[in-house]
Amino acid sequence: LIRFCTVKWRPPGFRPLREQAGVCPSLSAVMRVLVGGGTGFVGRTLTRLLKNNGHEVTIISRNPGPGRITWQEIPTKGLPPCDAAVNLAGENIMNPFRRWTEEFKKEVTDSRIETTRMLARAIASAEKPLGSWVLVTGISFYAPSETVEYDEDSAGGDYDFASHLVTAWETAARIPCDSTTVGVTRGVVVRAGFVLGRDGGAIPSMLWPFRLGLGGPMGSGCQYLPWIHVADLAGIILHALESKNVTGTLNGVAPAFNTNRDFAQALGTALSRPAFLPLPAFVVNAVFGSERGVMLLEGAKVRPRRTLESGYRYAFPELGPALRDILSSH
Repeated sequence: LIRFCTVKWRPPGFRPLREQAGVCPSLSAVMRVLVGGGTGFVGRTLTRLLKNNGHEVTIISRNPGPGRITWQEIPTKGLPPCDAAVNLAGENIMNPFRRWTEEFKKEVTDSRIETTRMLARAIASAEKPLGSWVLVTGISFYAPSETVEYDEDSAGGDYDFASHLVTAWETAARIPCDSTTVGVTRGVVVRAGFVLGRDGGAIPSMLWPFRLGLGGPMGSGCQYLPWIHVADLAGIILHALESKNVTGTLNGVAPAFNTNRDFAQALGTALSRPAFLPLPAFVVNAVFGSERGVMLLEGAKVRPRRTLESGYRYAFPELGPALRDILSSH
């Protein structure tokens, strides 16, 4: 449950330790959380949320600094004292400035699988078993379809590069069966949709064409676009860390079903601009390559059934309010 000390909106899971009117106590014990990829778009939001809830955060980064350790330290030194670990690390697969070459595909793969495997091994050999281990992957696990409705129990992971990547990624997170942490450390996988936020993701790069009235759907626009506000993705991760009953897979997507055309129209409405100029499929494939283009030109209806059943309450279940919140500071 989420406890509010005032009626002022807070991010999902936010429970301030102290308000002017008095103290609002946390519903869970203070945790020391290790966050891989904590300096990225989602990582920054998650770090703020964890600290706002009184938890201590250590970030794993490529560069050393206050409150950080480097990836190079983990194989030799192991994990620092911590109660939980989250991995958000991964090269941006949709970076339009990187050509879709074999070299870039290897970067995308290794940045996910090798960091995850490194953390899983370190967790398995930790002197004190961690309480929880959360990995954030992607909804490209599910095959594109305009009719099939997927939830966390649906099959997938075997139809193209991105889906095979998610399968290998999640496999890398498994703790070896001979480890003493098996059955002690809760494992949670959050399959995230397209993450929307003001400080990263797709929104900042889309603003100029839409503000100029040149925005519109990609391809046919009929493909489903499973999305989530970055505050809710951070909230789901916090929920998974704090809730001892949560295990297995959670879909990190909003409960509303929206197509790419719905998204374009909602963004145009939020900006008070028309949004009817489609971006042809051949242009998308020319920029991103066909293996990445399919992630934008095809989609799936992904439902967060287990996420909702676990008790998580969305701050932004609908697309319109989510976009208005994101654009309020632009």
